Amino acid sequence: MSGLVIKLAPNERVLINGAVIENGDRRSKIAIKTPNTHVLRLKDAIHPENVNTPVSRVCYVAQLILSGDAEPEQGKYQLLRGIEQLTQVFEDRDSRNLLNDATHFVVEGNAYQALRRLRDLLPREARLMAARVQ
Repeated sequence: MSGLVIKLAPNERVLINGAVIENGDRRSKIAIKTPNTHVLRLKDAIHPENVNTPVSRVCYVAQLILSGDAEPEQGKYQLLRGIEQLTQVFEDRDSRNLLNDATHFVVEGNAYQALRRLRDLLPREARLMAARVQ
């Protein structure tokens, strides 16, 4: 099966190529068949005022690409640069695998999958920040 399948909860919103689409009262699935479609679940969106850590900044760049608010080539460069900087901090194998996967998806032009991998680093980053404060 090719393309992206998104499962939506009742009344969940998703941004597809700049258009906000709201699901109805029941769970549903949407199959996106067109390559390079910009898709962002609004429940997963990071608001600009919450972009205050290194990982959230890199995630936000991916989000801007998906929403169509960033030029794809410039965003791709910024994503790769941000991921490279994160590799200087995250040294464990699982984090490195996530960063390698994210890099792979950025190079392929798949910002959605890159964002999914990068978001998995947010809880790890929070634990590192909390440990540093103590």
